[in-house]
Amino acid sequence: MFLSVFDLFKIGIGPSSSHTMGPMTAASRFLDELLGKDWPRPVGVKVRRLAPSLHGSLAFTGVGHGTDRAVILGLTGLTPTTVDPDQVDEVLAEVVRTKSITPPGHPTYDFDPTTDLVLDKKQPLPGHANGMAFSAFAADGRLLLRRVYYSIGGGFVVSEEELQRMKAEGPLRKGGSKGFPYPFENAKQMLAMAAKSGLSIAQMKRANEERLMSREELDAGLDAIWGAMSACIDRGLAQEGIMPGGLKVRRRARQLHDKLQEDWRSNRPNPLLANDWLSVYAMAVNEENAAGGRVVTAPTNGAAGVVPAVLRYWLHFHVEADQESIRDFLLTAAAIGGIIKHNASISGAEVGCQGEVGSASAMAAAGLCAVMGGTPEQVENAAEIALEHHLGMTCDPVGGLVQVPCIERNALGAVKAVTAASLAIKGDGKHFVPLDAAVETMRQTGLDMNERYKETSLGGLAVNVVEC
Repeated sequence: MFLSVFDLFKIGIGPSSSHTMGPMTAASRFLDELLGKDWPRPVGVKVRRLAPSLHGSLAFTGVGHGTDRAVILGLTGLTPTTVDPDQVDEVLAEVVRTKSITPPGHPTYDFDPTTDLVLDKKQPLPGHANGMAFSAFAADGRLLLRRVYYSIGGGFVVSEEELQRMKAEGPLRKGGSKGFPYPFENAKQMLAMAAKSGLSIAQMKRANEERLMSREELDAGLDAIWGAMSACIDRGLAQEGIMPGGLKVRRRARQLHDKLQEDWRSNRPNPLLANDWLSVYAMAVNEENAAGGRVVTAPTNGAAGVVPAVLRYWLHFHVEADQESIRDFLLTAAAIGGIIKHNASISGAEVGCQGEVGSASAMAAAGLCAVMGGTPEQVENAAEIALEHHLGMTCDPVGGLVQVPCIERNALGAVKAVTAASLAIKGDGKHFVPLDAAVETMRQTGLDMNERYKETSLGGLAVNVVEC
């Protein structure tokens, strides 16, 4: 099993990796298929109109997560990495005005978002809760091409055929495990390989990554990931005002940051100082995410604040922190995230928020424990502690927006991560519940969880807040 660190950490935009970045990527894939040669074209007949439809969770919370906007942007040829958040409204307004799109390399297609983009809440697609279909029609209304895609969490997108192959053969693997020196598929294998090799988890992950790229390319990529995370924190700490979406939730990170800075300068005693900084860093990221800003999936957008907050905490409170330790943190976190995704899920629509903030907290706890000098056994213990204490957490965003309870939930996930790392580093790595058992429990819990609590906004806080 191999998932690259750059599969888990992807630079994109908010508010959701599965509901924004994924659908944008799916739309881009459909454009590529239109230009491809793998579908039969009637002689002399050209594609005239495009019509996408969103199903399941994408339909129920699509507007709140910006899924409709993301699909339109994707059909214009933009991707999560190329779209400029500051230009989104202008691009969307032009599509609405002209009722057409002209992606690079394509002819102009008729596309009226008000009629051609359908949020179908009655017909879920069978493969996954986050399903979408893209159709291309001729001028006379004939259906020429239809493709189904699923956004399976963390910005990952698979076609209908790929999903069926995943179910039959196991998760899609980037080149499989062949040729990678440490192809661990679970924590038990990871610890065994670490014991045999004498390497840390970060070193094994690095060795795997360097089968695909040079050390210089890997380090540059890791530095870019942290640069984007850090910039997101800084932007979030500088912004004020009301977040979009209609809930009228006010940004709080800047105000809290200013208060912490004041306390810091005045040397006022604060027993909760580290927790306060962790919380404000995480909230800054997720307020940016809620506003559609530039973020990094870690492993999802809804959980994007946890890993950056713990990393900034590491730099803030530990004098030994340096650039190399940041890279080791990210590599270790990605190793844990890959295990969770491979054996369970990081998708709120599949398993609830335990798969998003729970996974992020486990990844951050592992990364922090590693750079604090933890052994592989202690790192695995830290990840297990963090994940165990998120088990059963539902995904019930109020109004379908990644704001309440998501923003504060990231703050608490970061606090749990640091606590888990601290507990693990003080032990010898021996513990009662293995990480693999916690991951399997999360998978089973997700299967048992009612659909109302899996990113549909049909249960929990989403329906019990009076104002909604």
